[in-house]
Amino acid sequence: MTIYRIPQKLKAIIFDIDSTLYSNKEYAFEQNDVQIRRFATLNNMSNEKARTLISSYQTEWSKLHSGSTISLSNTLLDFGISIDESIKWRKELIHPENFLKEDKNLQKTLKELSENCKLLCLTNNPVLVGYHTLEALGIDGFISEVIGLDTTHQSKPSLKSFELTIQRAGCPVENCLSVGDRYTIDIELPLEMGMGGILVDSVEDVYKLKKVLDFSLQS
Repeated sequence: MTIYRIPQKLKAIIFDIDSTLYSNKEYAFEQNDVQIRRFATLNNMSNEKARTLISSYQTEWSKLHSGSTISLSNTLLDFGISIDESIKWRKELIHPENFLKEDKNLQKTLKELSENCKLLCLTNNPVLVGYHTLEALGIDGFISEVIGLDTTHQSKPSLKSFELTIQRAGCPVENCLSVGDRYTIDIELPLEMGMGGILVDSVEDVYKLKKVLDFSLQS
């Protein structure tokens, strides 16, 4: 866990979902790879060739943008796959319930956090996929709202997506905290906006958040 900034008075936590609220390498790989395989079929190329093409593009993009990372949605957009098409693919192809199960430790943590502040999720998956993920983990009852790729039609890091999420949180930006597993996707822009930011390495770090945030929650 890397703590960049914690709001003095915390009113809302904006969680990324994938590889933040669960740790499952098989599912993390599959939900991206299933889209790359669809891209391969559409372009009459082998799955391996498509994987190499996408990976090489993302690596080169990162070099040209000071080490920042580009989401798969934005990568596919650069290859001619519209955001609307990406949304359709994700709804059709991604099934979190086949990979994830209830997480009692996460349920306990989010229950405690939700008693003191508003919890929202901002994901690069469609809202429906996001909710199915929360349901599989047994935490949907603690999250007030999910903002997804089909809400703004923009992929993180997107100013519009974060601004809308803060609006839905109903509190000033300085009272919001962004929690995610990728610095340039989940943390960098929120910090520039004046939010707090915590980078997590796995869901194990999320379990520790109540203790880390206790002072801010009681302020």
